[in-house]
Parts: sequence; C-alpha cells; structure tokens
Amino acid sequence: MKYLTFLIPVVICFLSCANTTEKIKDERPNIIFLMADDQASYTLGCYGNKDVKTPNIDKLSDLGVTFDHHYATTAICMASRATVMTGLLEYRTGTNFLHGPMNDEVWQSSYPVLLRKAGYTTAFAGKFGFEVQNQKETYMPVNDFDKWAGGDGQTSYSTKKNEALLKYAKAYPHSTLAYGAFGSDFIESSTQQNTPFCLSISFKAPHRPTTPDKRFDSIYANKTFKKPDNYGREFGAHFSNQSKQGRQYPRFIEWHYNDKYDEVMATYHQQVYGIDYAVGMILETLKKTGADKNTVIIYTSDNGFFCGSHGYGSKVLPYEESSKVPMIIYDPRNSNSNKGKRSKALTGNIDIAPTILNLAGIEATKTVDGKNMMPLYNNPESKIHESMALINVWGPSETHALSIVSKDYKYIYWGFAGEGFKETEELYFLREDPLELRNIAANSEHERKLLELQNTYDNHVSTWKEKAVNYNNYKRYSTLFDRQTSWEEKSKVLFDLEAKN
Repeated sequence: MKYLTFLIPVVICFLSCANTTEKIKDERPNIIFLMADDQASYTLGCYGNKDVKTPNIDKLSDLGVTFDHHYATTAICMASRATVMTGLLEYRTGTNFLHGPMNDEVWQSSYPVLLRKAGYTTAFAGKFGFEVQNQKETYMPVNDFDKWAGGDGQTSYSTKKNEALLKYAKAYPHSTLAYGAFGSDFIESSTQQNTPFCLSISFKAPHRPTTPDKRFDSIYANKTFKKPDNYGREFGAHFSNQSKQGRQYPRFIEWHYNDKYDEVMATYHQQVYGIDYAVGMILETLKKTGADKNTVIIYTSDNGFFCGSHGYGSKVLPYEESSKVPMIIYDPRNSNSNKGKRSKALTGNIDIAPTILNLAGIEATKTVDGKNMMPLYNNPESKIHESMALINVWGPSETHALSIVSKDYKYIYWGFAGEGFKETEELYFLREDPLELRNIAANSEHERKLLELQNTYDNHVSTWKEKAVNYNNYKRYSTLFDRQTSWEEKSKVLFDLEAKN
C-alpha cells in the first residue's frame, strides 16, 4: 500500500503537468506590418486631408499613436525596404538599384529571420523589393517565411500573375485586395496555433503604373482636389539646380500634374482607397478571431511622393513630400491606446525593425542605426533621435545628396560641382516652414543652426567612412559628400563610380 500511495501522486503530477504543457500559450503579441508603396502622408484623412476617404487607416490612427515626423531615410523603394527589414541605413545594407542586392549576412539579421528563429510563425505578401546574395547565388528568401505570397521586381496589380495568390484571383482580381484576403486567411490559421505570428504585407499600391481597382471607380469620380500650398514650379525656383536634373523635375509635366491634376490625383487616391479597404479586411478578421486584443499593427510607406509640390513628381529627393511618410502604431495592450495620440518626435524607417524586435521580446543588436519607437507610444512627448540622415545615391550624379533632418530643421548638401553647377547648401526651418518655401542657409539669423547642422553632417560623413559596407561602391560616396574635399578630388571618384556602374 505504501508503494501505491507513493505512485498515485506521481502519476497525477505527470498527467497534470502534461495537460498544463498542452495549454501553455505564448503570450507575446502578434505583429502585423503593413507598408504602402509611394504613399505620401497627405493622402490620409488622419494627416489632415479632407478630400480623401481612408476610414480604416484613420481608425488605426484613432486607436493608436500617429507619428508626424517620420522619414524614409532613402526615398526609393529598394533601399528603403532593405532599411525597413534591418534597421540599417542604406550604406550599411549595401542595397539599392544600380548598386546591388543585399548580402546574406545582412539579411540574417533582419526582423523576419530573427522572429522566425524566436518561434514566430511568419508570412510575407506583396512586393519584396530586393534580392539576397550569398557566395553561390542571388535569391528571393522564400524559404525564410512560413507562408509566402511575395514577388520580385515591381510585381503586378494582376492577382493571377502571382502563383501564391491564384485562389483569390476570381474574387479579387486586383492584387491589393488579394493581399488583404491572404492576410486574413493567414491570421485565421495562425490563431489556431500556440505561437505568435508576424504578418508582413507590402502593397504595390499606389505605385505606378496607375492601376486602381475598378470596383472603386465611383469613390472619386469627378472629384476636385485641393492642391498643396507649395504646388507648382514657382515654389521650387529656390531649389538647387542639382535637384532639377533627375526624372522628378520633368515628371511634373510628363505625369500631368500641371494640366490634369484632379484626374491624376483621383487615380492615385483610388489606389490608396484600395489599401484602406484591405486594411479593413484585416481588422475585421482580427476581431472575428479574437486576435485583435493581442496584435500590434504598424502602418507606413516605403517613401513619400511629389504630387506637383514645388513643380516635381515622383520621389528620391530629400524634400518633405518625397521623404516624409505616414507612420501609425496600434498596440491594443497599451494604456495609451484608444486616445488618438500623436507624437511629434523625429522617427524613421531605421526604427521599424528595432521596434518589431522589441515587441517580440528580442533585443536588437547594438549595431543597428534605428531605435525602438515604443517609448514614444508610452510618452508621445519624449524623443529618441536628435537628428537623422537622408540619403540619395541613386539616379544622375548631380542629384546625389546627403541631408540631415532634425525635428525643426533640415540641412541639404549638394556636392556636385561639375560644369554648370556649384556646391550648394539648403537649410529649412521646418517648424515654421513645413512646405520648404524659404532656403535660409544664407540667413545670418540662422547662422548658429547652420553651423550646428554642418557639424552634425560632417560627423555623419565620418560615420559613413567608418561603417559603410566595402562593396557595391558605398565607401567612395563618403568622399563625394565630404564638404572639405575639393571638386577636383571628388570628380575622380565620381567618374570612377560611373564607370563601374
């Protein structure tokens, strides 16, 4: 009897422990990261546009915290997406058009790879934006996700052209809503597991070619849109001659911002409306599955977009319309949620990966350039950056620029000084001049601030020299951006770079 008395508690304990193990659920939050392509902040109601309808994204803004000074540190998709994934500035990812793919070693430190290693179920849908290269091959990291509906290159608005989305093609022939359907199905399947999930959707919209979903044709039919207060060529006359050499300048006319503004903007906003509808699909699925109580949602864009402001079109350049993008975070677990709070702190796409990793309980390496944004969620009045670099090393050499932005000021250095050009500096007091209408670099009242930002700029050039990857020509750009180096010396490096490209 003594033997049986001893055995029974052991058996009960074993069964109890086994049963407890089965019920253990990972309480880390689910994470949904949503990113548009070429979406300017002013395309959203929550950023002050009264002409548009974006009810679901506006709802996210009301639920969470909206960031008013969020920047894409490189305002072009390939480089920006590499930064988003890693928390590293472009010259540290080594990734952009005309430069090269991402090194596998860099990719292994990306948030999707680290979250999956930490037990998250991961999925990606949409425009991935870059390739990864190891010693053997260049590849798309399909196998680094549990579910994949991504595409290479610019992808397509036609759902049937993405093999992973074929089952959605009949109901949702336009890819924007197909991504919403894919995301909804992934949420439903993932909530049946005991592990958290991370869903990343990178919409192609509203990137050109302008291809809105026809089911939304009535939304902006015959709509007249208010033009921005800095619309037109007269408001870009003070910009550097260098900035007018890229494709952004002629596209004001080529893309008909000059003569068909309402028609062009109706198409652009209709594409954004499709994204908003897809966001609604995802919000509805979260609520239906009960995952809404433990799912953090992040919404942003890879870069902004000129829509006639200053007489420019497209992106790339370091001005506000091109480099400033929406950023909304909603964490239903946080006491600051459901209050429609806003943060005026300086943030950027370098901060996205560290924030996602922090939410997942993973400490970002100390070598990343970005910082966790959640302290701003807890206290929107606080700050995490004093300044941030804005980079362009894509397109014509004349347009290459390194800039420094703080919450109140922006300093832009145009170093190309070949025939017909001269070294140019621009300084904008963003707090009083958010439309960048007055270059105050030569204004003696702001001389102290100019010197301060020049010093910050010079320090960043030194950081570039120290930390840039030693491939894809990134090291040499630190010479081109050095304010103390003569044009004669810079031109030697520049022409060598052009020969290699």
